[in-house]
Amino acid sequence: MDAATEQSLRPLLAEYAELEQRLSDPTVHADQGLARKLGRRYAELKPLVTTIGELETARGDLAAARELAGEDPAFAAEAEALAERVPALESKLAEQLLPRDPYDASDVVMEIKSGAGGEESALFAGDLLRMYLRYAEARGWQTEILDATDTELGGYKDVTVSVKGRGNTPEGVWARMKYEGGVHRVQRVPTTESQGRIHTSAAGVLVYPEPEEVEATVDENDLRIDVFRSSGPGGQSVNTTDSAVRVTHLPTGIVVSCQNEKSQLQNRLRAIRVLQARLQAIAEEEAAAKATEERRSQVRTVDRSERVRTYNFPENRISDHRVSYKAYNLDQVLGGELDGVLDALSEADRAERIAARSATT
Repeated sequence: MDAATEQSLRPLLAEYAELEQRLSDPTVHADQGLARKLGRRYAELKPLVTTIGELETARGDLAAARELAGEDPAFAAEAEALAERVPALESKLAEQLLPRDPYDASDVVMEIKSGAGGEESALFAGDLLRMYLRYAEARGWQTEILDATDTELGGYKDVTVSVKGRGNTPEGVWARMKYEGGVHRVQRVPTTESQGRIHTSAAGVLVYPEPEEVEATVDENDLRIDVFRSSGPGGQSVNTTDSAVRVTHLPTGIVVSCQNEKSQLQNRLRAIRVLQARLQAIAEEEAAAKATEERRSQVRTVDRSERVRTYNFPENRISDHRVSYKAYNLDQVLGGELDGVLDALSEADRAERIAARSATT
């Protein structure tokens, strides 16, 4: 490890020590939002600090073993083992120091929209929703459907869901689900097909990191708020009050609806929170474009030609076209076993970041 790297560790160690001290203060925990934010950062830094400690110990032990190796052969064997461990720890530390996505610990809002393919596309959107809900359940995440427009056959024209992690963990929901944005294509014989022909349709998935706070960045003067009666499957009314809320952001035309909460105020706050997440994502994409930096962009239109993944039912095959991933366990993936494809995407992202760092050093 060079001197520059070691110097860069000092502020991180100081930050970790400060976080440890603040989290031991009972007054901090009176503000749950602040405590959660500090706890997440603490959990993010802890593996790094642990590796630093292990590396310092291994270096000290290596120096001592080499010094004593001339007196006792046992120390020579220990020095040889430590000489292999030190570079491994240095490599691990270098990887942990790679620039992180600042939203990796965040919860997310997901939107699934049917596209080309009519009713079959809406049914596929429902399949994607169930896949994500099962994956979230397996990981112990909490999910909440914020708004949905369903169809007579049980599909969805569009559905918005909030996914929340388990608290102070270094890897949040965004760290895993950020790769899901884009167009998902399905190839299968639709239930509406009488002649057994395979059809191709698509559904779009949008994923946003959910902001920690509801306030800020959204000017009330830019909003049009409409209220309406909540409805359940098939349009059936689920209550007798106009508690559902539709928020339109006039400058951009973005529309967000929410009807799951019991009161109009709760639905309004939730809808504005989703709107804020979408505006944040747009602002970051614009900033990245101005800086001429490459950034993964999620597909905004549901066009079958612009796809990130294909679900082929006749072959029980799933293919992710961004990383040339292919597996023949589509039934299991739709059952919520997404880790295989997400691990492949995460590893490709890590390799890109390592390559980018090497290109600048």
